[in-house]
Amino acid sequence: MIIRRLMIFSVVIAVLCGTAFSSEMVPELQKISIDVSKTSEPISKYIYGQFIEHLGRCIYGGIWAEMLEDRKFYFPVKDEFKPWSVATDNGHWKGGDFPELTGSPWKVIGGKNTVRMIKDGSYVGDQTPEINLNNGAPGGIEQGQLALEKGRQYVGRIVLSGDAKALPIKVRLVWGDDEKDSKTITISKLSNDYAKYPFKFKAKKTTSEGCLQIIGMGNGTFKIGTVSLMPANNDDGFRPDTLKLMKELDSPVYRWPGGNFVSDYDWKDGIGDRDLRPPRKNPAWTGIEPNDVGIHEFMNLCKKLDTEPFIAVNTGMGTIEETGDEVEYCNGSTDTAMGKLRAANGHAKPYKVKWWAVGNEMYGDWQLGHMPLSDYVKKHNKCADAMRRVDPSIKLIAVGAVGEWSQTMLTECADHMALLSEHIYCKDKEDLVEHVFQLADGIKSRADSHREYRKNIDALDNKDIRIAMDEWNYWYGQYRYGELGVRYYLQDALGVAVGLHEYYRNSDMYFMANYAQTVNVIGAIKTNKTEAAFATTGLALKLYRNHYGEIPVEVSGFSRPIDIAAALTSNSKSITVSVVNPTQKAVAISLDVNGAVLSKKAVMRYISGDDKLDYNQPGQDADVVIKKIKIKNCIEPITISPISACLIELSVVKK
Repeated sequence: MIIRRLMIFSVVIAVLCGTAFSSEMVPELQKISIDVSKTSEPISKYIYGQFIEHLGRCIYGGIWAEMLEDRKFYFPVKDEFKPWSVATDNGHWKGGDFPELTGSPWKVIGGKNTVRMIKDGSYVGDQTPEINLNNGAPGGIEQGQLALEKGRQYVGRIVLSGDAKALPIKVRLVWGDDEKDSKTITISKLSNDYAKYPFKFKAKKTTSEGCLQIIGMGNGTFKIGTVSLMPANNDDGFRPDTLKLMKELDSPVYRWPGGNFVSDYDWKDGIGDRDLRPPRKNPAWTGIEPNDVGIHEFMNLCKKLDTEPFIAVNTGMGTIEETGDEVEYCNGSTDTAMGKLRAANGHAKPYKVKWWAVGNEMYGDWQLGHMPLSDYVKKHNKCADAMRRVDPSIKLIAVGAVGEWSQTMLTECADHMALLSEHIYCKDKEDLVEHVFQLADGIKSRADSHREYRKNIDALDNKDIRIAMDEWNYWYGQYRYGELGVRYYLQDALGVAVGLHEYYRNSDMYFMANYAQTVNVIGAIKTNKTEAAFATTGLALKLYRNHYGEIPVEVSGFSRPIDIAAALTSNSKSITVSVVNPTQKAVAISLDVNGAVLSKKAVMRYISGDDKLDYNQPGQDADVVIKKIKIKNCIEPITISPISACLIELSVVKK
């Protein structure tokens, strides 16, 4: 027997946004019906996926703790030192902590011809700096603009070779102008064979203009193979402040390493001794790829985050054989060639990676290795076969793009995929409501298209190939956090919340979604050189991931611009009701809940602000946070403040 109970709840608007409340401000009441007996497909946990790419300051400068730029000397160190060049995208770069390098960040210490770049006998990559000393005059290189914190320890290593008469070699960390504002480590042993020398410093002042110097004091020559400097509290090379926030996101799956980056990425560049991995020009974006983060580091990151890896393979410039080799490297036993190589690199047990993206955006002419659709479907199938021969249990996500590309992929490749990807990015719109609903509209339209494909494509008979929206986000504005490092505002958080609502309403069609990207690059988390903070969009993702239910229930009685979704938790002990109000006016709602008896008590968590352009900045007090209040006696209408996303958790007494 269905039990109907009218539940009317209230929270005074002053509690929500801190403004005075009077009878003249009472908002219009909207009556919302929720039918707990009418459920739809459970929400996949993979809807809360994330994506990190070797681009801008997502990994290097965001997740990875290395402080030095171009530590392997991809760029030649020149006598004529100029300030770092800054790459722009149509003039969008407007400062911030992380300009992108287009030349060496290293400055020469000494006179002209002190440094020359040698190619024969280089330690890593194409060239290595050789320092030429003259009669004890100091000579070497230095890198500035390092952010140091008082009392913090820093650890590093340097790889050197050269003449013993070049000794002593001083490695010095500088944090001020006074002679006392530095610490020096002296290296008194040197040979013609490259060797690694560790060092450790403790800064005694906080500065954004710290400097690392490498100086020879003798005669002859010495070579600097590579250098590394990290805060001593790094977690296996990762930034602990960023890791903390990533753990709070609690994403169940991370897509890596791209993105456009993957279409000319050789995964073998990212294995083996980290100092000997070659530096490369980023194939798809500006900047240099030092290859310090490869398969092993990514898998270690996933372990720390307790998340599943989702690895994209190169179907652009890469070969079919290389895709199979990569799967074997990750999942093969030590009896296989690639499994044996993995073990030699420190991990004997197979990683057992389940999720694999077969390429990225191969439909686009911007993609390296782009080819006609008729050719690509053949390559996809051959790559899928090569990968499955190594491990038949893996799940493959194919490249999709709604329209002819997705239709053809589903027609020609249905037996060679588990999911089909789609991507969506939205720009800024002046009207707040229009801005907020862009993602949701795109999510719904793609779901509707795929439903039509199921009706009309014979190859999909008896198959349940759902969508992996493995890139979705807003993308607009100035690049403040490195390349593609846009700022996100409260309006974007509301858009992400409504986008999640749409995934819930189409849970029969969406199995996975990967917010693009996690850190800095159109990121849910923003960093400067020493601190990390949630962007507004990250707060929305965290709120829903941690507190929203799993079984969607029917909601009616509302209309745009208000958006509402509701779900039971998996144990049916709670109902979560999410309300997004993307307007400048408060709205009151009453809930008529059919199919359950609810407790009078409830918990409300919400994000809101005074302005749609409120945002958070690392190192500053947050303007937007998740707030929580308890409701003891829900007998009045709920008042939802303007420009807010609100999640109400209601306890189920009886169903």
